[in-house]
Amino acid sequence: PAKRYPVDCFRKSFEAKDIAKARLYITACGVYEACLNGQRVGHFILAPGITDYRKRIQYQTYDVTELLQDGINVLEVQLADGWYRGSTGAWGVRNQYGTETALLCQLEITHRDGRVTTLCSDDTWQWCSDGPIREADNKDGEVVDARMQPTYTGHAKRTRRSVVPSASNNVPVTEHETFKPTVIHTPGGKTVLDFGQNLAGYVHFRLRAKAGQRVSLRFGEMLDSQGEFTQKNIQLVSKHKTTPLQRIDYTCRDGVNEYKTRFSIFGFRYALLDTDAAWQPEDFTAIAVYSDMENTLTFDSSNPLLNRFVECTRWSAKNNAADLPTDCPTRERHGWTGDAQIFFGTASYLFDYAGFARKYLHDVYDWQRRDGCLPQIAPAGGVDFYMYTLNGSVGWADAGVIIPYRYWKQYGDDSILREFYPGMQKYARFMMKRCGKVTLLAKPLGLKGEARKYAVNAGQSYGEWAEPAEVYPNRWTDMVAPHPEVSTAYTAYVMGLMAEIAAHLGDQKGQVLYSRYHEGCRKAYQALVRKPEFSLDTDRQACLVRPLAFGLLDDAQTEYARKRLIQAIEHYGWRLGTGFLSTPLILDVLAQSDIEAAYRLLENEKMPGWLFMPKMGATTVWESWEGTEAQNGIASLNHYSKGAVCEWLFRVMCGIRMANEPNTFHIEPRPGGHFTHASTVYQSMYGEVSCTWERQEGGTVFTLCIPANTKAYVRLPDGQEMLLSAGEHMLTARYA
Repeated sequence: PAKRYPVDCFRKSFEAKDIAKARLYITACGVYEACLNGQRVGHFILAPGITDYRKRIQYQTYDVTELLQDGINVLEVQLADGWYRGSTGAWGVRNQYGTETALLCQLEITHRDGRVTTLCSDDTWQWCSDGPIREADNKDGEVVDARMQPTYTGHAKRTRRSVVPSASNNVPVTEHETFKPTVIHTPGGKTVLDFGQNLAGYVHFRLRAKAGQRVSLRFGEMLDSQGEFTQKNIQLVSKHKTTPLQRIDYTCRDGVNEYKTRFSIFGFRYALLDTDAAWQPEDFTAIAVYSDMENTLTFDSSNPLLNRFVECTRWSAKNNAADLPTDCPTRERHGWTGDAQIFFGTASYLFDYAGFARKYLHDVYDWQRRDGCLPQIAPAGGVDFYMYTLNGSVGWADAGVIIPYRYWKQYGDDSILREFYPGMQKYARFMMKRCGKVTLLAKPLGLKGEARKYAVNAGQSYGEWAEPAEVYPNRWTDMVAPHPEVSTAYTAYVMGLMAEIAAHLGDQKGQVLYSRYHEGCRKAYQALVRKPEFSLDTDRQACLVRPLAFGLLDDAQTEYARKRLIQAIEHYGWRLGTGFLSTPLILDVLAQSDIEAAYRLLENEKMPGWLFMPKMGATTVWESWEGTEAQNGIASLNHYSKGAVCEWLFRVMCGIRMANEPNTFHIEPRPGGHFTHASTVYQSMYGEVSCTWERQEGGTVFTLCIPANTKAYVRLPDGQEMLLSAGEHMLTARYA
């Protein structure tokens, strides 16, 4: 049944002597927290992390030598529902992977004489469910009665799982920044804690109370137009339930009460507080919780709003990294493949992202169907049944090819290609089978010959998704029928990537095959946009950006589309009219022909625009250009996708990118707009590389730092080209 459960408490007492070292191997179908002799084991929050538990279960290894003592020891483990049995997806679907949680652990103690003692989880362990945590859900929160203590009057029961656990291959989810609140008293008389930053994590409190007094906290991203706390932008409401609740209901014991959730994290800036206990603002602390990825980049420019937007992007990326890249830390928490693929470039600059991305690719390919189809969401927990036909949607499922390709280019590591190439080939064949097909709801394209053979007019997909409402309103009917323009474009693009990958891996037959489909889809696209309904004579910026970014047009069409894109942007007041897929591409497209046009769009402070968000006080990136006024409930205020533009700042504005040869960079900064200076410092896999430029009288001065044992091909805006070795270099360009 889809019901709430108390946390399971397990305990094992044992004797140990002459301890040289000890390791604990542990995992769960659910979420666990282990303590040895009263001390928490490790720092992994929400362990063992999220996977499709029917395919893969991660285990963690902890060195617990320092926690053991000669004599009697006590190992305690608490087990909650987590993603396994708790709320998943927008509607909070429960029991997604099973109805029975399970714990597996093994403690190995090596003694000084070399003997090894092994302690395993079995039915000799004590068990109970009468501890203080009466309910624990990763999205809805926890209900706690601190007056209760576990009795351990029962015993654990043996159970079986068919999946053999494998070692965790991702960085752990851990605690990070902390924030103290300011107190808001709303017009309605409510008390709200404002932590000043939209974050993912939880709140710690410590206060003195009497037994039976209560502390209630509700977490949300915004205040409404009346200044009242609200969760409306993150919740779905039906007759049967409201989700997510994002709440804590805590009943105090007598004396000092100290608490933070063990098995829940929330997306929030504000917390609605209701308590009859005495408290002070300093009693509460918000703690950010996310995957422990190392920050690898700093950025600065002469535009404070842009600097703030980069930090908004960094925060949204961190807030959506709880063992997988999610869309938002509130309502859905889905591992959308589309979000992940468009953001990979930015993420790989901002963080040491390799391990995180690789683990996610395993999630994606764990899902892959026999016909090669890849998912829109991975792991698939909580996906609504009516969305099933949208698996394989171009721009989303293509992550299975695009992420390995970009990983290879960023890190120079082709092992990612070799590992996933068989699955990538299966997905390529799946895409090929859609070429030339026409499904029931497809409108005839009127194409003939080769164009008809390679055009993609089959399968449901999301299309561009989430353009500004006044440009192209988001309608559910748009997901029912195929999107031949978007689908043909992405099929051509992915086939081009596959051809390059096949060539690198020495797969000549594959290279020929993928090249043929790339060129066939490209020609089909050229024929498609000659049709009135797909004409390049349009004010929809996305329909002009996409073919230019992917190189799909012939020479005449390319020249026309570039001019028409400028017209479309002018008609829209130099604001952004793109949606989900094309927003990360538009500055590159503009910069190819007019760098000043790219900067003019970047510097736009009106809505829709990147800088509009920080100008309105945002501390994270919004899903919709309209923010809290979004159409059809697309109202997440903590959604990194539109921050994918930041890659352009690092790669083009400051010009740092990896070369296709080891220990080598390309540095080609392109100043422009009203900026007087910009700087990017990137901790690459070869060391710290940086580019700073500053406009001065008579030219622009560039300061480049190239790490030891590397070199850089440098090109300045006035045409100067040079090969520089390691060290600091100061250069001047007259025209920049």
